[in-house]
This record gives sequence, C-alpha cells and structure tokens, in this order.
Amino acid sequence: MQDLVNTINGIIWSPALIYLCLGAGLFFTILTRGVQVRHLAEMWRLLLSGKSSEKGLSSFQSLSVSLSGRVGTGNIAGVATAIGFGGPGAVFWMWVVAFFGAATAYIESTNAQIYKEEDDGFYRGGPAYYIEKAMGQKWYAWIFAIATIIACGLMLPMVQSNGIGEAITMVFGQGDTIETALGTLSMVKVYTATGIILLLGFIIFGGVKRIANFTQVVVPFMAFAYILVSLVIIGLSIDRLPEVFMMIINDAFSPMAGVGAAIGWGVKRGVYSNEAGQGTGPHAAAAAEVEHPAQQGLVQAFSVYIDTLFVCSATAFMILITGAYNVHGAGEIFLIQNVAAEVAANSPAYTQLAVESVFSGVGKPFVAIALFFFAFTTILAYYFIAENNVYYIRRTLKIPALNLALKIMLISATFYGTVKAADLAWGMGDIGVGMMAWLNIIGIIIIFFMSKPAIKALKDYEAQKKAGVKKFTFDPKTLGIENADFWEERYAKDNSVEDNVTSKED
Repeated sequence: MQDLVNTINGIIWSPALIYLCLGAGLFFTILTRGVQVRHLAEMWRLLLSGKSSEKGLSSFQSLSVSLSGRVGTGNIAGVATAIGFGGPGAVFWMWVVAFFGAATAYIESTNAQIYKEEDDGFYRGGPAYYIEKAMGQKWYAWIFAIATIIACGLMLPMVQSNGIGEAITMVFGQGDTIETALGTLSMVKVYTATGIILLLGFIIFGGVKRIANFTQVVVPFMAFAYILVSLVIIGLSIDRLPEVFMMIINDAFSPMAGVGAAIGWGVKRGVYSNEAGQGTGPHAAAAAEVEHPAQQGLVQAFSVYIDTLFVCSATAFMILITGAYNVHGAGEIFLIQNVAAEVAANSPAYTQLAVESVFSGVGKPFVAIALFFFAFTTILAYYFIAENNVYYIRRTLKIPALNLALKIMLISATFYGTVKAADLAWGMGDIGVGMMAWLNIIGIIIIFFMSKPAIKALKDYEAQKKAGVKKFTFDPKTLGIENADFWEERYAKDNSVEDNVTSKED
C-alpha cells in the first residue's frame, strides 16, 4: 500500500505541479498588480468589519473557518517534514509560495463569492460551482467535487488525526497494545482516537454555524499562544537569529540538501499548509456575508500570510534556532544530524523537541495540545469543505443520505489516521492535496482567460473605494460577468428597495 501511495505521489507531485503552483501565483500577482501588498491595510479593515447573517458567516467567522483548514498539522509537523527532507532552505520556498499564493487565494476566493448560491438556507460555493458557471463545464466541476469529497472526507483527515496521535504518544508513550483487525494498535492512540471522534461527531452533527462558532474562538487563541511561545524561544537565543535566517536563505539555493529537494519540499508543504490554489479556502469564502465579492477575496489572501508567514515561520525558527532537527539524504544517510536517527521527520517530534529544550517537561505537552486544536479544527474545516461538494452533487442526485455517508466516512478516516503509521497518512494526504491543486489551478487559469471575473471585481471594488461610497454594490451584468445569479438577484432587489424609498420621499 505504501509503495502504491508513493508511486501515485511521484506522478501527482512531479515538477510540473510545483512549477504550476509557483507560476500561477506569480501570474496572478502580476495581473492584480500585487494585490497582496497594495491592499494590506484594507485586508485588516475588512477582517474586523462585517456581520454574520442567518444565511452567511461574518468575514471574521469565514476567516476562522478557512484558517482552521490552513492552520493545522502542516504548520507543526509539515514544517518539520520540509526541513527534515528539504533542509532549512525549504522554509524559504514556503515563504515564496505564501507570498505568491496570496494572489492565487484572492482569485479563487473572489470567484467563489461571485458564483455562490443559496442552498438549504445557507450560502454555498467553491471551485465546483465556479467551474460550472464560469467555465460552463459541468463534467469538470463534478470531477473536482468528487475528488474533493474523497480528499477532504477521507484522505486529509487522516493526516491531521495522525499528527494528534503521534504528539500524544510523544507525551505518554505507546502504552499497552491490542490486537485488532487493523493490526497491533497502541491503546494510547485508541483512547485518543475515541475522544477525537466523539467530539468531532458532536460538532459536525450540529451544522455549519456550530463549526464556525467553535473555530472563531479556538483558532485565534491557539495561534496567538503558539506564536507567543515561539517568540520566547527565539528571544532567548536572539543572537542566533541572523545566523538562522542566513542559513535559510543560503540553503535555499545551495546543493546541501539539493536545490530541487528544498524547492520540492518547500512548495509541497507550503501548498499543503496555506492551501493557496488548492481549492479549499474558496468554500469558506463563499459562505461569507459581504457587500462585494472582492472583500472576501482580500480577507482570504490575508489568511495565507497568517498561516505561513506567522505560524509556519514560528515553527521553523523554533526548530532551527534550537537545532532540533536532522536533514535526510539518500537512503539512510543524514546530511545533518542533531537529534537521534529514530526521531521521525514526518511528525511533530522536531517541534516538540525544540520547545522541550527550553521548557523542560512542558514542551511536549504544549505542542501536543496546540497540535490537537490546530488539527481538530482543520478536520472540521475539511468536513465543511466536503459537505459543500456533497450539496453540489445533490443538486443533481437527490440523495439525502449522502450527508450522513460523508459524516461516517470522515469519522472513520479520523479514527484510522490516529491509530495508524504516519508515512501512509501523509502520503494519502499529499495525493488529496495534489489532486485538488491540479484541478483547481487549471480551472482558475482557464476562467481568467475566458472572462476575468476576479480581476473585474477587483477593479470595480477599487473604483468604488476611490469614489468614497458608503455602501459597496456589485452588479455582475454591468461588468460583463455571466451566471452570477446570486449577485444579479441581490443587485436587482437592492435597486428595487432604493426605488421604493425614493418614490415615497417624492
């Protein structure tokens, strides 16, 4: 099974996908004239403004849901894996992916807002919706929807729950074992998995609002606490910070771990962590209640910065400044060995060792707790994303049991990922991320050449902002954007209300 997963990964994560991710980010950065830099202040303003409604989330709630998907195991174990196999230089390429990826995140999230729908009393949307409406290719939209349900409902939850299981065993050990149909399992992991799925079931059976309410409290709190701890660790060895920074820059272009390895692992883990271009963020973006689609695109672009430039960088600097890492070469060779050979690179172990080296007796439990909340909220986000695609399919196939089947599949995958080996879980997760990235990035590039909806929305928003309007409006027909039914109806309704008010005043 592991060999099969590795073979599929080698095909999906060929250099072509790496170049596609970087190239798309650069392409959209140029076309938006560096939207991720020009509108930083506006991103912050929008983040703190806006209100939720019965049908949609506030900008902050939407950001929290998307961040819960972005900030997860990839920020703790994923960064360690990138360093362990790609060297310190992989961190630089994670930064590059985040910077350019913010422009990609703007494009895909704005598209999601433009082509969203109201379904079952709630806003829904995402790549499947905008691929069908903007490209006019329903078959392609169905492929994305099915791939996303498999990736987010089955493959990716295993990675997140596996990270929790590995972190817990670093604290409590493997404990007793039990023979099961799944093989020999650690009882510590079995207890952990049971606790996770009970809490998971309680929340996902409570609906989207319960997910949003949970994530908007947990995600900001844990991210702040995690970054605070990293600042303390960095501050205690602040004299080494310039050296570590230069090591990242120099290794990014050196043959130490191989330029290809640094780029490959940096891009792979960067895309896995910040999810820009992957097609997950647009689902939360579509659920937001906003006056103009470009507003949510800007908020989602900022979420990429929070994920990679803040949380991932916090992990990287902790690991590198404490020296709690190895760099694997070919076979059993280590290019750098600072910790025991048996310490797994594709786990939270490096991060736990880094924190433990400063906060003795506290580091491992703290990282385990942080990883639990990061990974658990990410699993919630995966359910939210998969559910949106189930609703998309149910527009054609009226099968109510699909939602229940998704819940059972995701809970089962979460349990399995917690108790099984890390290599298989990460391999399955990489397949899921790769499939979605290929389909989504190709989709948004084709949509750009067909109608440029996100670019038109950005220019329209900037023009209204420059004119100093008090309330933003969005008229897709005037901009030459077709099939944006939700916004066409809203614009017509708003104009009708204004006409009635005017006539009464007259």
